[in-house]
Amino acid sequence: MTRVTINPELLRWARERAGRTVEELVSPFPKLELWERGEESPTLNQVERFAKAVHAPVGFLFLPEPPVENVPIPDFRTAGNVHKFHPSPNLLDTIYICQQRQEWYRNFARSTGEEPLAFVGSATTRQDVIEAASIIRTTLGFDVEERRRMATWTEALRRFISQADSLGILVMCSGVVLNNNHRHLNPEEFRGFAIADDLAPLVFINGADTKAAQMFTLAHELAHIWLGQSAVSDAQVLLQPGSEAETWCNQVAAELLVPLAMFRNAYDPGADLGQEINRLARLFKVSTLVILRRIYDAGGLTREEFRQSYQQELGKLRAVSRSSGGDFYLTQAARVSKRFARALVISTLEGQTLHRDAFRMLGFSKLETFHKLGRSLGVMS
Repeated sequence: MTRVTINPELLRWARERAGRTVEELVSPFPKLELWERGEESPTLNQVERFAKAVHAPVGFLFLPEPPVENVPIPDFRTAGNVHKFHPSPNLLDTIYICQQRQEWYRNFARSTGEEPLAFVGSATTRQDVIEAASIIRTTLGFDVEERRRMATWTEALRRFISQADSLGILVMCSGVVLNNNHRHLNPEEFRGFAIADDLAPLVFINGADTKAAQMFTLAHELAHIWLGQSAVSDAQVLLQPGSEAETWCNQVAAELLVPLAMFRNAYDPGADLGQEINRLARLFKVSTLVILRRIYDAGGLTREEFRQSYQQELGKLRAVSRSSGGDFYLTQAARVSKRFARALVISTLEGQTLHRDAFRMLGFSKLETFHKLGRSLGVMS
């Protein structure tokens, strides 16, 4: 059996990059510890299986030393105002596939004569936050009163995504890499990202987060699109990012979802804080964290009170399990954006796009699944 020579440091790097321990991988790779110490060498087949298990390009494992991987778009994520490094394979692969989808849709839009979207890059961070939020709200047709009358956060989020989709924005929402339910996206690593483009602006929302949190993420990333700026974001109302753009996007997102003037009329400063944030979160269909920030903005909390209340509320939210599942085809359309899915199915049926390429971008491999998706989108009978 032929063994291959690999720098043991590369094996250790690939495992740690995937967030896996030796103990977790010892069953399929009993000699992994020996390989990492350089005491034994794996076969080529074992290397290929190991690369697949840790979601690393197999070629990386034959490099002389670990590569430096950078997020391919600006990265504004912070932890205590310190930049986060070492992106996970799940984050990187999600950005890569979204870039491929965006490139495909940009070419499709050009071929069908679509005009550039004037709102992309139309704002600056010097613009007044209330004014910018009002412009975005009007352009989207985002009606705060309509959203307040909706029964659930899910309904409100679905409506919000639909409005952005109708405007020409590819909104993709998923909690996993492609359709691999073994590769979960971690909201603690990132909540969303935007990739600006005047023909194919794209927003990705981490679907593993709560529906209420996804509302804020979408609003935040839309603000990035209005700036004409690509970015991976935390989109958290507590953080005081070093980036001027992140601060501005957070402020615009809060004003877009919960206009301060409207909030002041609804807020009862004499009520119990816990009950009041839950009531207002249900009313505005946002997370309780956004409501806490708006109470602070309205002068109802000191900075220290806001910080303490935020941490307490964040702990509660992290303890709540998130639901998953539902109709596969509805979920699939949401994962890749209905606008993108419709265009891809139509182009493939017309013979402009290979089925192989369509399947790769959609994340499945069966023709029957493709046809059912087309029917669910109303583009096939």
